[in-house]
Amino acid sequence: MADFAAQALKRVLIPVAALLGVMIALGMLVTRVLTHTWPLTVEDSVSRELERDRTHDLSMISLVFSTLASTPAIIAVAVLAAIALRLVLKRWRESIFLCTAVCAQALIFFLTTLMIDRRRPDVEHMDASPPTSSFPSGHTSAAVALYLGLAVILVRLTDRTRLKAACWLLLLVPIGVALSRMYRGMHHPTDVIASILNGGVCVWVMARSILDEALIRPRTALSPATTARRSRPGR
Repeated sequence: MADFAAQALKRVLIPVAALLGVMIALGMLVTRVLTHTWPLTVEDSVSRELERDRTHDLSMISLVFSTLASTPAIIAVAVLAAIALRLVLKRWRESIFLCTAVCAQALIFFLTTLMIDRRRPDVEHMDASPPTSSFPSGHTSAAVALYLGLAVILVRLTDRTRLKAACWLLLLVPIGVALSRMYRGMHHPTDVIASILNGGVCVWVMARSILDEALIRPRTALSPATTARRSRPGR
């Protein structure tokens, strides 16, 4: 039990705490230190340009992606995916990895918004503004954690190159979400960039902690025959 706690502290809690510190530091840089420094000085121009370029079709597409990353949708997809993975693989490891990655990014997002107070872009907001800071984008970090996490799982489960490539197409969802949140006037570019970092690092931390033992070590383990040959005298 003590060894398990030490490993959890080393491989999960410390990296997540460090990521939280980085996110808060980035938020302070964006809102207090570098506010009048390029490229932050052109962020408002980007938001206004996106507002001018709005069309009915683009607005509908952005609504779809934004809805895919809403809290109810993220929870529903994560739960259904976790259940499906458990039933198909007959083990919990992948399901735990996916859920912990999503939960970790949500915790970091929430704690960061408590420390960072940033107004949303000064354009028309196409969605109701939640009572949180514009920095970072919760929709974007959740989408990265969920769909990147799913891609990592599927890539590790297949040996076919074409299928591996197809799995990475899931990344189009968080990319679409990031662009949609800016298009809809809900976030600055730096908000979504920081969120990509948040979601991506949470996936990396949880994959390193939870998936490695199940999916990497078995592939590198020696077969009984190879072990026997290497154990012979003179080898």
